[in-house]
Amino acid sequence: MSIEMQLRAIPESEIREDWAWLEEFMGDAGDFDRFQAERRDGIAEVVEYHFPALHEVYRAAYTPQGSHHWELPVFGGDPVYHATYARPPFLILRPVQVREVAAFLTAVHFDELWEPARSKVLPPFSAFDEVEVKGWFLTHHTALRAFYNRTVPTGHAVIKAFWY
Repeated sequence: MSIEMQLRAIPESEIREDWAWLEEFMGDAGDFDRFQAERRDGIAEVVEYHFPALHEVYRAAYTPQGSHHWELPVFGGDPVYHATYARPPFLILRPVQVREVAAFLTAVHFDELWEPARSKVLPPFSAFDEVEVKGWFLTHHTALRAFYNRTVPTGHAVIKAFWY
C-alpha cells in the first residue's frame, strides 16, 4: 500500500463515528477501480505521499496571520481514534468545515502559499528541480480545491483516511 491521504464525500447523516465502520467505509476505497470511478464522479480524492508537506505549504503561509483554516484541507477535522490509538485516526469534516476549506482554497493564490513554504518544503526533495516539486504541490492544491468546491453544493461531509 502506498502512503496517501484519501478523502470521500458522504452525507453527514450516514456517518458512524466508529473507527471500525470508518475503516470499512474508507477501506472500500482500496478497490482501485471503484475509487477511480468515485474520483471521476467527484466524490473522492487522494493526495499520495506529499500530504504532510502540503500541510506545511499551508502552514507556512498562514500561521503568522493567526488563521486556522490552513489546518483544514489536510489534517483538519474531528478525529475518530482506534481503541488502542495504534492506528492513525480518521478525520471527519462537517459540512460547515467543508465550506471553510473550499473558501480558503479558493481565496488563496498558490504562489502566495509557495513562497513562504519553499525553504521548509524543498529540502527533502533536493534531488528534484524546484519547478517540478512546485508543480506536484500545485497539482495537489488544485485537486483539493476542486474536490472541496464540488462537495460544498451537496452539503456532504468529508471523511479523511491516512494510509501508511
